[in-house]
Amino acid sequence: MSLLLALLLDALLGEPPARLHPVVWMGRYLAWAWGRVRGFGSGAFYWTLGALLFTLPALLLDLLLRPLAWGGLLLGLLLKPLFSLRMLLAEVAGVERALGEGLGEARKRLSGLVSRKTGDLSQEEVREAALETLAENLSDSLVAPLLYYALFGLGGAALYRYANTADAMWGYPEHGARGAFAARADDLLNLLPARLTGLLLCPPRLWGRLWEEARKTPSPNAGFPMAALALALGVRLRKRGAYALNPDAPSPTPRHLSAGLRRVGLLGYGVGVALGVALHLLGR
Repeated sequence: MSLLLALLLDALLGEPPARLHPVVWMGRYLAWAWGRVRGFGSGAFYWTLGALLFTLPALLLDLLLRPLAWGGLLLGLLLKPLFSLRMLLAEVAGVERALGEGLGEARKRLSGLVSRKTGDLSQEEVREAALETLAENLSDSLVAPLLYYALFGLGGAALYRYANTADAMWGYPEHGARGAFAARADDLLNLLPARLTGLLLCPPRLWGRLWEEARKTPSPNAGFPMAALALALGVRLRKRGAYALNPDAPSPTPRHLSAGLRRVGLLGYGVGVALGVALHLLGR
């Protein structure tokens, strides 16, 4: 029941205010700790310290609330900020709307969603990057945290969200050993969710090609949902100088982006409902 309530809150209300958002608190801690990280060892120490600070309270709250008659209501309220689908769909749709206002505006909007430089991207590349982040974040922002909640409760979702936020802030290759622990921890936690998301996004008849295309990206995980969406929509997705997924297909059009948003939205909420019903039937 808690997971279903959290999905309803996401669909109707979206994100809580920043001052109440645990992911914002995680980001503030990570920004403070980064100034103290000198290498791999200190990076591992401060990553672990933050994981304990955010995961242990979530574990204790789960243990205290789950036996209570109204505990599911509070767990749903606490779970909601640890995943996001409505915001993801809105942000990616906003990139397409910005393209109608001008390429410069769309590049600026996209820069808040991706790590690559967007200042010289073409209209085609902007739309391709928007679809890539849509697919990757279906795994990172929804499937993974809900899967870890289903497996390990609120503490599992909190740990995943912390690890993913740490990777987004510390895990860049140019950070070298300082961010290596955060990057590897995120890779490990995403091994299962990324592949599951890819299989769910991709038509079964194309699963063989999915594995082939996914291996083209430097990330051990992100290629699976991105390649799955490229194959499902029949479009090419690429990062200049790095990879091209489904390279013989055309670049996406506005119609493809709309189809991608529908597919990701239906799949995302569908996965959440299925997990929620399963947990309810199991008495969790």
